[in-house]
Amino acid sequence: MPKYLVIVESPAKVKTIKKFLGANYTVVASNGHVRDLPKSTMGITPENDYEPKYITIRGKGEKLAELRKEAKKADKVYLATDPDREGEAISWHLATALKLDEKKMRRITFNEITKSAVKSSLKEPREIDMNLVDAQQTRRILDRMVGYSISPLLWQKVKRGLSAGRVQSVALRIICDREEEINAFIPEEYWSLEVSLLPKGNKKPIIAKFYGLKDKKLEIKNKEEMEKILSDIDGKDYTISDIKKGERVKKSPLPFTTSTLQQEASKLLNFSTQKTMRVAQQLYEGVDIKGYGTIGLISYLRTDSTRISDEADKMARDYIGLNYGDRYLSVVEDKKKTNNKIQDAHEAIRPTNIELTPAKIKEDLSREQFRLYQLIWKRFTASRMSNAVYETTSVKVDVGEYRFTSATSRIAFDGFMSVYVDSDEEKEDKSTNTLINNLGLDTKLEYVDKEAKQHFTQPQPHYTEASLVKALEELGIGRPSTYAPTISTIIARRYIVKENKNLYVTELGEIVNEIMKTAFPVIVDSNFTATMESLLDSIEMGSVQWKTVVRNFYPDLDEAVKNADTALEKIKIEDEVTDVICEECGKNMVIKYGPHGKFLACPGFPDCRNTKPYFEKTGIVCPKCNADLVIKKTKKGRRYFGCVNNPECDFMSWLKPLEKKCPECGEYMVQKGNKAVCSNEHCAYFEQLEKKDN
Repeated sequence: MPKYLVIVESPAKVKTIKKFLGANYTVVASNGHVRDLPKSTMGITPENDYEPKYITIRGKGEKLAELRKEAKKADKVYLATDPDREGEAISWHLATALKLDEKKMRRITFNEITKSAVKSSLKEPREIDMNLVDAQQTRRILDRMVGYSISPLLWQKVKRGLSAGRVQSVALRIICDREEEINAFIPEEYWSLEVSLLPKGNKKPIIAKFYGLKDKKLEIKNKEEMEKILSDIDGKDYTISDIKKGERVKKSPLPFTTSTLQQEASKLLNFSTQKTMRVAQQLYEGVDIKGYGTIGLISYLRTDSTRISDEADKMARDYIGLNYGDRYLSVVEDKKKTNNKIQDAHEAIRPTNIELTPAKIKEDLSREQFRLYQLIWKRFTASRMSNAVYETTSVKVDVGEYRFTSATSRIAFDGFMSVYVDSDEEKEDKSTNTLINNLGLDTKLEYVDKEAKQHFTQPQPHYTEASLVKALEELGIGRPSTYAPTISTIIARRYIVKENKNLYVTELGEIVNEIMKTAFPVIVDSNFTATMESLLDSIEMGSVQWKTVVRNFYPDLDEAVKNADTALEKIKIEDEVTDVICEECGKNMVIKYGPHGKFLACPGFPDCRNTKPYFEKTGIVCPKCNADLVIKKTKKGRRYFGCVNNPECDFMSWLKPLEKKCPECGEYMVQKGNKAVCSNEHCAYFEQLEKKDN
């Protein structure tokens, strides 16, 4: 009987796949990559036409010896690593490191770890796709070139341990740009007006919102405009001028891609992108389910395609028809226009067996696994179901020359919403406005009350992991496998911090971003990074040679590094001497950079190791107690302005306070961009700051 060897990446897959294959199959794991570029050097030499130098990863020698031993015993070796660029590259590295005979080595892939999928893949073995391998190699080489060329400059300029990356530096810039927008944003005042009207015969009033004139929408910009409108409508009759009934369709959602799964898991389950991928990996690789054994519960988790196989589509439609009825089946499959940035080799993320409902297997899953599986199962099921239909009613109410409107909607047919409601779904209208369904043009309305409210426009929100993933995807930066590691890296480097889901830039992040923008504007340009992604796609499709991309990229990078090295020498940071005296040796302490930003250290190091927190004085007095106002940091590294007398004085502000008081309300003012703005959120006063001469 012939012997076959199947090599997978993860030990978790070994247990799952072993159960599907016969006794003549041996399944072993490589535990990920076995070869990589060396850590000590760049590993790519331009003089040798950018040929990469790969070495065995430290600690993988024993694993390779074990795999060689098994490969020698086998009549055929199947490389069954993940079905993407990274997986293809791992297979290629394995084939090279194990010196596998091309005649006895074949590549197999499966989109889900189920018995039928694994057995089908064995019937369709193929050669290693070198276009996929070259695309992965190119990404790795470009990232290595950027990291190993630029990071040493950051070490010289700021401190050791910092890093720059082709994608991470762009992600950092996107967050920094948003922070600048928020800090520079000047709120604008506006007002809203609602009236409560009691239809004749009703016990409860309806709410109507101010629209404007009868033929034109109006914005109420200030108190004076509001008072004029209130004066104009005072004592006048409210009459219904128009009632429209209609229908609104809410389309069923597309099944999950990696990006949309990360976004929804963040919003609905409060999962970080890293946690989402970790739990999804567990569901993909296999879970022990009573009555089924160890099986993969979801299809491959790294994908930007919304395509579903015919078999999976039929499985879903059969289930929906049986459990919900034919009325709940979508008429035709929703087709999303294929973006040229999308690699459509994979399916969307879906359950491998729709019959395994979340409730049926809940006891076999951890809480995290259950919550994520339920989200994936519901979204996929909903994607095969019919649209939801709302009945809508809108009413126009006129008073004098002005118009108010009132609207309501109710679900006429729940469709896919019987299974799934996404995080952005509008909450069902619980107000008494459902009463407008019973109104007629001749219904008399009695004025009951009014509510005039002052508001201020809000800046763009801070990025969250979910919204950053969405932005990266829309800009074409990175790929499904890179979103989570990119965000994890800039958090681990303390360039950004995460507080209550929001991402904030640290002082360290601002410094690194400023250096990158000044010295390497091309590297942190989102259009350039997106272009590189499309070139990687072209390499994958075989239309561009990988060395052509590298040959065009490196000389420009090398020149930029040399220019930056010269420029950075001119502005090299020296240790700033302070007037704080070291109580241990009497020397003036100096400002140093650490993992959390600036701190005070004795210049007598290593003989004297005394350090202290560094609080940078702003030159402004505390608005509460008149003590010095200093720049502080939260535990996670986010900068704020606080009183030096803390904890006796609890004053703090995220924006820099100014000496000037607001001439309108007397509160302290803060700096937002190039403007001074009143800190009182109910006061809209601001003024332009004078530009300081350099």
